[in-house]
Parts: sequence; C-alpha cells; structure tokens
Amino acid sequence: MLNNIVKLRNSVFITRNLSTSLVPSENCSNAGIESRKLMYPPKYQKPRQVWLENLDTIQEKKLGLLTLHPAVFAANPRIDIIHQNINWQRLYRYVSYAHTKSRFESGTGTAWINPESSFRGGGVIHGPKSPTPHFYMLPFYTRVHGLTSSLSVKLAQDDLHVVENLELANDEQSYIEELVKSREWGPSVLFVDDTDIMPRNITVATDNVKHFNLMPVYGLNVYSMLKHDTLVLTKAAVELIENKILTHLHKNDTRAVLTKYKVDRN
Repeated sequence: MLNNIVKLRNSVFITRNLSTSLVPSENCSNAGIESRKLMYPPKYQKPRQVWLENLDTIQEKKLGLLTLHPAVFAANPRIDIIHQNINWQRLYRYVSYAHTKSRFESGTGTAWINPESSFRGGGVIHGPKSPTPHFYMLPFYTRVHGLTSSLSVKLAQDDLHVVENLELANDEQSYIEELVKSREWGPSVLFVDDTDIMPRNITVATDNVKHFNLMPVYGLNVYSMLKHDTLVLTKAAVELIENKILTHLHKNDTRAVLTKYKVDRN
C-alpha cells in the first residue's frame, strides 16, 4: 500500500501498455469515443480519457475511449488526506482489551480479606479499563476527497482500468488468472461494479483467489483501493461514482453532512 504512494511521489514510470495511451493497435481499429454527458461540466480542466476494455476474452480488446470527469479522476492527489483515511480505517475497528485491576478486583480469594496484599510495591492509578474502542468519525469531505485523491492516483499510475461489464467467458479460476497475467494487472485486483449482485462466472472464478476481490460501489474505500495493485471499474460503476461524488462536491446545503456524528443518526 505504501509503495503505491511512493510510486506517485517519486514519479516512477514503467514501460507497459498504458490504458490511457492513444496509440492505435490492431485490437482497437473500430474503437471510438464513448459519448457521455458529464455532470457539472468542468470549466478549467480537460476531461480525462481511458480505454474501455473487455473481460470476455483473455486477449485485450479496446472497445472505445471513455471520458472521465477531472474533478473525480484528475484531482490534486493529497497524500495527507489519503493517510488520514487509511489511519481512520485502521483505527475505527480496533478495540483495546488492556485492563488494569483496581484494589477491589482480585485473582485470588485471599485478596478480599487483605486487598493490600495484591498490590505490594504500589498499584496503578487510573489505568486502562477494557474494552477501549478507538472509533472516531473522519469529517465527511475528508472522506470524499480521500476517494477522489485515490482514484486520481490510480489513474495517473495506470492502475485503473474500465471494462464494459464483469462478464467472463467461463467460471474457471485459470481463466481469470491468465487474463490478469496477460494484461499485467499486478498480483492483486479489485473489481468494482454498481451492484452487489455480481455475474456468476466472475464470482465463481475469484471465489478461491484471495487477491482477487469483488466490491460494489457503495463499499469502495481508500484502504481497499490502495491495498490492491489494480482497480477495475465497470462502466456503470464509473457513472455511479461520478454521480455520487459530484453531487456532494456541488451540494449547496451541507449542514446535514457536517454536523457532529451521532451513532443513531439515520
């Protein structure tokens, strides 16, 4: 995960078939630009473009160029915000069970008769009491900008690919492994779709592969994106991600999301 951040900081470029390359090949002779009407058209940045790929053959086919919104996929990569998101995700599920006994807690029956016998040499005052949760809520827009920074980093490093859908030719594990190897997608891949009901073939093919994971858009997070070498989004997932993020970035009334977090808040 830290290697992904170091790669961006040191600007290390690797020679490979870039997904954003405009060099034509024999597999994209009929490729064209996918017509998309972007929400909140950018005024000062040019839209980014990425190749729309397929998964139904091991050999890569360029189905066309897909336009991406620069506010989501070409944002200024804030390493500090990415770090805050990762640290938050690591801590909010951590619970400490460190516990210090008081003078009235004992491990033997004799201590009830003489409590001081259990604390010869001194006791601990105001020690930790378990369980101690480390949960806290990161500010809403820090989480939003964490997503845009991570998506932008992935695209800049050519570790983000967009496919038409997640339909595979078959449900063999060897098929998805050979496909990932032939396209140089790295050891670990995160596939993201707009729904949590994934196609059967890719569900079965990745079931026993620990480093190939499926995730719906509503579960997409900074930690998971940086944990995997390659992020593969479906075309529908791209549209949903842009819709959600741009809606929050251009929202006029933000009082509901900026109020202090409450556990029972709907």
